[in-house]
Amino acid sequence: MKLFKCQACGQPIFFENDHCEKCGHPLGFLPAAVTLSALEAEGASWRALAAPGRLFRFCANADYKVCNWLVAADGAETFCLACRHNRTIPNLAEGDNIGRWGKLEVAKHRLIFTLCRLGLPLRNRIDDPERGLAFDFVAEGAELDGARVLTGHDNGIITVAITEADDAERERQRQMMGEAYRTPLGHFRHEIGHYYWDRLVQDGGELAEFRHWFGDERQDYAAALDRHYAAGPPPDWRAGFVSAYASMHPWEDFAETWAHLLHIVDTLETAAALGLQIHPRVDQTGGLHGDVDFDPHRADSIQQLVEAWLPVAMAMNCLSRSMGHADLYPFVLSPTVIGKLGMVQGLIRHVAEIQQK
Repeated sequence: MKLFKCQACGQPIFFENDHCEKCGHPLGFLPAAVTLSALEAEGASWRALAAPGRLFRFCANADYKVCNWLVAADGAETFCLACRHNRTIPNLAEGDNIGRWGKLEVAKHRLIFTLCRLGLPLRNRIDDPERGLAFDFVAEGAELDGARVLTGHDNGIITVAITEADDAERERQRQMMGEAYRTPLGHFRHEIGHYYWDRLVQDGGELAEFRHWFGDERQDYAAALDRHYAAGPPPDWRAGFVSAYASMHPWEDFAETWAHLLHIVDTLETAAALGLQIHPRVDQTGGLHGDVDFDPHRADSIQQLVEAWLPVAMAMNCLSRSMGHADLYPFVLSPTVIGKLGMVQGLIRHVAEIQQK
């Protein structure tokens, strides 16, 4: 995630901010420019200092303080680019549903930001009823189309149980499932991997390359799931998979690998925005040195990303341990996993190049 600067006073501002802490200017995110802008009122609309030629208004979900994105004042859209992908939201009159939904929206907006930065196709269900992307945020115990809701992806619909925004419940689930990592943003990055498998691999004619790296997805998914939860991952799973869950089925392997590529790209962008350089004094050979002096979304190769990532991940883990927490990135990138990450990165770069033409 980039850092932004208030165009009115030069103060650093952050993605979720709705006003500048220094000068008090309201802030709004401009999806087309992929930037956060200071705003000045003009009648019932807002003039964005980062794009002064047009007037804007806030997304309708700003009324619930779950969105700070903008839409054109002279347009017909009520919801912003990110919120137009919402198909279902929880009953906001019940309990803490607004608060939980808001936490999920923070994660979803960060996901959409990264997808925009990567140049990936991003169609909603209104514009493309058959192949578009939509989100269902559903309260625990609720039902959707007559079936109990589980977090997951199905034909372009990503369903997220809002209990994933509850820290205690999410930690309980993480321990019960034996997961090293579980966050709302992690869920979104994993599930969007399933969506793009449909769009870019299956529809994009990349099945042969996919099967070379991840295996044959035609194997029985339900049987693989039962086997995974009955017997666990194979003893040597770390040699070929980024997580234990990735070893369950090629679809899950791809989604987990996709999610980790997004973890790496977004975190490296943050490191670059902060000007972080990793040069441990005890490392005389330079093996742990790292400088993020490139745009991770436009990296030349997976090697460039991984060489920058490993020192940053090491530093994050050391700092987290110093605060008494577990490693922030408790994963090992084996050569096979790096190859899979490279396949996903190459797929994204290819599609982004097509989108730009």
